[in-house]
Amino acid sequence: MKFKKLVKKIAQTEKPLLAVLIDPDKFNAELVRLANSCAVFCFLVGGSRLESGNIDKTIAAIKKLSDIPVILFPGDETQLSPKADGLFLPSLLSGRNPDYLIGKQVIMAPLIRKMKLHVLPMAYLLLNGSKASATQRVTGTTPLDPEDTVHIVNTAIAAEQLGFQLLYLEAGSGARSSVPASLVKRVRKQVSLPIIVGGGINSVQRAKQAAASGASVVVVGNALEKNVYLLHDISRCFQ
Repeated sequence: MKFKKLVKKIAQTEKPLLAVLIDPDKFNAELVRLANSCAVFCFLVGGSRLESGNIDKTIAAIKKLSDIPVILFPGDETQLSPKADGLFLPSLLSGRNPDYLIGKQVIMAPLIRKMKLHVLPMAYLLLNGSKASATQRVTGTTPLDPEDTVHIVNTAIAAEQLGFQLLYLEAGSGARSSVPASLVKRVRKQVSLPIIVGGGINSVQRAKQAAASGASVVVVGNALEKNVYLLHDISRCFQ
């Protein structure tokens, strides 16, 4: 099963993997084609809130062009599709808005079951990337201060104790600053969960820093919407 193999690879990888985040509102077929010749581990599909994009059509378009696994990363219940290979189900532990801690997940639960989607529960921590993110605006939550390492590490530990199987440290789409490598290393020492790092990775240098931080998966998205061919250079950090 593709999703089980993907989860196993994330958990056991000794070197970081590269994921490409695709917002259905900004779908670019050329990015998918380019990913086929780069070291892309999977596509994550979703957004904080969709305006004109369609999840089913986006996934179908990706699958026509690539055999790379497609994993849902939904902002809400409208972003689910049985066409996906699996689902990283986020709970926004950095905030205290009950809708994004458990409310949206309750709404999604029967839909996920009906679609027979394979799920990996994911603790989602939004950090301050020096720019108000779409996630911050939509959820009405305050991102964590990257310098407050004790609180972030304790939140990560709590996520592991609560049974989450994946941890996402996110600086926000289009962030001016990415998640500090030193912070990822601190978290890595305290939890055994696979760690995904994303947000603000808009250059080869930042990609290298993220890859060397101890992250299991590094996500690039917004930067590729502006320059799809940046993927070719960034992917070299993961070969």
